[in-house]
Amino acid sequence: MRQFELIEAVKAYDPTADEALLNKAYVYAMKMHGSQLRASGDPYFAHPIQVAGILTDYKLDTATIVTALLHDVVEDTSATRDDIAEMFGEEIAVLVEGVTKLSRLELQAEHTRQAENLRKFILAISRDVRVLLVKLADRLHNMRTLHYVKPEKRERISRETLEVYAPLGRSIGIHSIASELEELAFEHLNATARTAIMRRLEALKLEHGSAITRVSKEIERVLGEGGIKARVKGREKTPYSIWRKLQRKAVGFSSLADIYGFRVIVESEDDCYRSLGIIHRIWPMVPDRFKDFISTPKSNNYRSLHTTVIGPAGMKIEMQIRTEAMDRVAEDGVAAHWRYKNQSYGLDREAMQADGGRDPLLNLRHLVQVVEHGEGGEDWVEHAKLEMYLEQVFVFTPKGKLITLPRGGMPLDFAYAVHTEVGDTAVGVKINGELKPMRTALQNGDVVEIIRGSKAEVPTDWRSLTVTGRARSAIRRHIRVSEREEFIRLGRVSLEQTLAQHGKSLKDVTLKAALETLTVATEDDLLDAVGRGRIAVSKVAEILFPALKGQIQGSGERKRLQDSSARLFVRGSGLTPGVSIHFADCCCPVPGDRIVGIHEVVGADGVDTGLTVHTIDCQSLADYADDDTVWRDMQWTPQAETDAMGAVRLHATIQHAPGVLGQVATTIGEAGGNILNLSMSHRQHDFFDVELDVEVKDARHATMIVAALRANPKVDVVDRVRG
Repeated sequence: MRQFELIEAVKAYDPTADEALLNKAYVYAMKMHGSQLRASGDPYFAHPIQVAGILTDYKLDTATIVTALLHDVVEDTSATRDDIAEMFGEEIAVLVEGVTKLSRLELQAEHTRQAENLRKFILAISRDVRVLLVKLADRLHNMRTLHYVKPEKRERISRETLEVYAPLGRSIGIHSIASELEELAFEHLNATARTAIMRRLEALKLEHGSAITRVSKEIERVLGEGGIKARVKGREKTPYSIWRKLQRKAVGFSSLADIYGFRVIVESEDDCYRSLGIIHRIWPMVPDRFKDFISTPKSNNYRSLHTTVIGPAGMKIEMQIRTEAMDRVAEDGVAAHWRYKNQSYGLDREAMQADGGRDPLLNLRHLVQVVEHGEGGEDWVEHAKLEMYLEQVFVFTPKGKLITLPRGGMPLDFAYAVHTEVGDTAVGVKINGELKPMRTALQNGDVVEIIRGSKAEVPTDWRSLTVTGRARSAIRRHIRVSEREEFIRLGRVSLEQTLAQHGKSLKDVTLKAALETLTVATEDDLLDAVGRGRIAVSKVAEILFPALKGQIQGSGERKRLQDSSARLFVRGSGLTPGVSIHFADCCCPVPGDRIVGIHEVVGADGVDTGLTVHTIDCQSLADYADDDTVWRDMQWTPQAETDAMGAVRLHATIQHAPGVLGQVATTIGEAGGNILNLSMSHRQHDFFDVELDVEVKDARHATMIVAALRANPKVDVVDRVRG
């Protein structure tokens, strides 16, 4: 696109466009990119001009077109943000900066980009939708020329396009760009499947001949006789949309009902419903295939009536009935609402609301909420993709407020969509007036009433009862807070217990010295770390009371069972010179346990893995039942009985009640044990499971601690883990 062609294209829809600014940007982009070349061998400046040309098709404002022309100059040339601000104004500088940041994220390694950088990406585009529009056009032109790129890069770029850019395009309703991105990415990611589908489509064309034209005319005739002026557009589904449907429905190509789709464009919303009635009277409707997105628009402002009927010649055909305005929004999304108004050209939010639309960034702000709550890692990426990808269901509060959820959404997703506090206090649900399990998938039109408890108490395993990132993020946050409180209590009890054994009290000192020495920010952080076993309670005690140094943990008389000192504590038939010895993590043997050794030589190279010491009742020994050659008789040395200190793993099921972990810690401490590590799992409303690594003198000491715990009425079950 030459300079005057670009200017004419913009002026055609915006007569007030700043022609001088557009010319200036065009020339500046050409000058700055200079002799740079693309992978195709074309001059680099052809790319930003093509991106600008794509955006003129969507009739975007001058600032967006200028941003498209300049979107790579900061990234790829000597130009700076300040240069852009000085020459083109702050508004354009902000937009160029936003697009530049997104481009820089793409250059980073995939494993670092996927989580943290997707967070930054969502935050950047959520502030101004024009940043996303430029980025989508940029990606579209890059995908159109992807065949010039090295093969190893094509798959990564195509997958990113399919997983991030196309869903983001759909989230703001620009289906025309999203569909082309999907097709281009599909061609590189699965060319075999795409070719197979295209062959089937060609075969269908031969079989049905001019079916699309014939059916379109028949629909127009039927509606015309009913007094409705309609324009009908027939089309084939795209190969990628067919591929996704085949995967989602797990059916064969021949089972798909809507390979052909027909758009019925009428003059008014009233005509939409009248057309639907006429069509259903003439041709039988396929059950469960009607959807009304006019009364309940999709969150990206899409509005239309959907129905599937057994049409002419017995063909199953899908119809979308909409007005011209609805059709523009269906194709162009938020870009359909750029227009000239009040002596200026830009996004007409009033017209968008009049068309039944909502804030175009509302979808992205759901993801922003997840970002701002601090979620990260691969889980966050999956939640983001889910929220961008999934189709939607429309459900209602008892007062009639519409709540939009991804398909598959459950009551907890609904509760958190209403308000975080509602989700945190949810204990049950009524769907259409009936009590239902929290695992129930919500359907279109359901009226959902959340039954709330008196306090916030979210079981850990309720994360499996959600599909939205917002709900899962909130549950994780709640669990982190409640678990932290438990670990703070546990850390305090452990520290007080240790000091009391040596005639000291926490009341006699402040924790300031420990905070400074261990570089911990707050007392709660310190106690939390002690409770989780990240900081040894002995270290804190010795900092608070230096005179205790060397006295804690049995005055150093006993030594921990370690592989490096194993020959001091065990003996047997397998202890030939050079054989390494390991204490098994699965059963954690301690002095007094009956033990056995397993000596393995594995692999084609005969690698000697050493001898591993297990308790005689370890469940892992079943793996060696058929191989007599690996078994070795083992015993503890007399030194182990007097000088060794081991650790056992205990599994307990405990009542879910305030302070119960503190009671468990107190019981273990009073019995002379020391908690090294603690983890909770399967947290239910009434009970939760906990695993504790406890330092003990010997097997008898471990048995005594188990017995003491069993005496606590709030401890339902406690056993030593044996593999």
